[in-house]
Amino acid sequence: CAQHENVIGVKDATGDLSRVRSLRELAGDDLLLYSGDDGSSLEFVQLGGDGCISVTANCAPKEMHDIMMKGIQGDIQDAEAINEKLKQLHQDLFIEGNPIPAKWAMKRMGFIDSAYCRPPMDELDHKYHGQVEQALQAAGLLPESR
Repeated sequence: CAQHENVIGVKDATGDLSRVRSLRELAGDDLLLYSGDDGSSLEFVQLGGDGCISVTANCAPKEMHDIMMKGIQGDIQDAEAINEKLKQLHQDLFIEGNPIPAKWAMKRMGFIDSAYCRPPMDELDHKYHGQVEQALQAAGLLPESR
């Protein structure tokens, strides 16, 4: 795979951090390794991963960028401080199928006009609005929480 001209990396969304070292040993440095699990992405890069393909970054792009860069550079304390604010958001953006919660969060933040997803998906169930909003507030992503 690492030798194929059209393959430059792999996304591992299992959340199983024991796979990072195994994948790196098998592929060497020729294959980029990306986490697909926001909640464990910092640990993923600490173990030798190259970054994250993130859902949380839709709502907090600078924060996710800073977590990844600081993690890769070994500035773990600062990376963990940023990540701590996003922990609940990492989790709550998967309270329903992706991208439903992320679209609702983006609408709540004022970045898009509609949280509606194409069929067969729909908008975030009303019973989850408060939970996702609370995660956005905890992350400091709503104007009233800054």
